[in-house]
Amino acid sequence: MRILLVEDDHLLARTMLDMLREDQNTVDWLDDGQQALNALGDEHFDLAILDLTLPRMDGLEIVRRSRQQGNQTPIIILTARANLDEKLQGLDAGADDYLTKPFAMAELKARIRAVTRRGRPDSQSAGITVGRLTLNPDTGNLSIGADSVVLPRSELQILHYLMRHPDQVATRRRLEEQLYGWEQGAESNALEVHVHHLRRRVGKATIRTLRGVGYLLDSEAASQEPAE
Repeated sequence: MRILLVEDDHLLARTMLDMLREDQNTVDWLDDGQQALNALGDEHFDLAILDLTLPRMDGLEIVRRSRQQGNQTPIIILTARANLDEKLQGLDAGADDYLTKPFAMAELKARIRAVTRRGRPDSQSAGITVGRLTLNPDTGNLSIGADSVVLPRSELQILHYLMRHPDQVATRRRLEEQLYGWEQGAESNALEVHVHHLRRRVGKATIRTLRGVGYLLDSEAASQEPAE
């Protein structure tokens, strides 16, 4: 899961980064409200965790504007403001949950699980299907016709993005962001290795290389039996 963490308390943010990444999440961290709004508009995240008191733009305004723009990313507000009226303002603005500082990481993780489950009552409703491929991003289970396999996290992140955007070019940078976020680097050939492993599973023609640009999931090839 890719999470956007927006927190200007750097000590707290680094602690949260470590603990969220322990659960194999990709976490991007920003400490500026305007940058956070831009990121929510430009990138795909599975969840956003927002502080309210931020430089340049308050967290409540980020929630309001992102919802006005049609962004449905689940949002958890994380703040030291304990006033009930402010809590209600956050929920009314479009936040999915509200957690007051100080908090236990176990509670935050439980709320993350609850928020990301909403609207997905069973594993089938969470599945993405392209041709013969059906991927459940919650469990990592990939069905290929009658066969199925549980993907490693890195392969899951790549295939999940490609299947959400079939027949569209995914640049190398965009796929690496799905894997590592903005802060962490990758080995020069790490992405190619993961794509190679995926092609062995789904068929070489299903994931096309656009040399010097990136990769594309071919929906027509995904509908056909892979060549022997």
